Amino acid sequence: MKVAVLDINGKETGRKVELSDDVFAIEPNEHAIYLDVKQYLAHQRKGTHKAKERAEIAGSTRKIKKQKGTGTARAGSIKSPIFRGGGRIFGPRPKDYTQKLNKNMKRLARKSALSLKSKDKSLVVVEDLNFDAPKTKDFVNFLSSLGIENKKSLIVLGDTNNNVYLSSRNLERSEVVTGSELNTYKIVNATSLVLTESALEGIESNLKK
Repeated sequence: MKVAVLDINGKETGRKVELSDDVFAIEPNEHAIYLDVKQYLAHQRKGTHKAKERAEIAGSTRKIKKQKGTGTARAGSIKSPIFRGGGRIFGPRPKDYTQKLNKNMKRLARKSALSLKSKDKSLVVVEDLNFDAPKTKDFVNFLSSLGIENKKSLIVLGDTNNNVYLSSRNLERSEVVTGSELNTYKIVNATSLVLTESALEGIESNLKK
């Protein structure tokens, strides 16, 4: 499948690039996408949640009232979970949320996500971006020329470009990443996917392995 290459002003350059059918035109595997997104979101959790149980509470160990004759329930420790300031019953403990997913499944998930974007006509290829200085206005003009200024967009660069990254950082709906940082979650989370020519080459060479 051939796609026209646009310049920074959203105009066609007269050139076209061939999108590999092995990457952008496969039968999407939605379950692979689900597993990869699930793993990504799980890995965002630090798992440091912790509540003190009765053995960890600082407090007196004396019996707080006599066993019998008070007319109320017997009680031994002020650290009991039934009292205010006592321990937490079955409270959260630190947990490792790491999930395993093999490389072939992750590669299939990325190719499936890219194929869905290609099928939905939500994928654009542009010339390699470069700004003279970090300016949000220049980046907004670039998005406007593509007609995606009001959409959630993901711009993928072939290599790190500080000026482009800083120009986009103040925009809530737009994110700039390099090809090596691209993952399934970022692809499906964006409404529009913009690939630079150099990023396209890197993605194809990586996913064809």
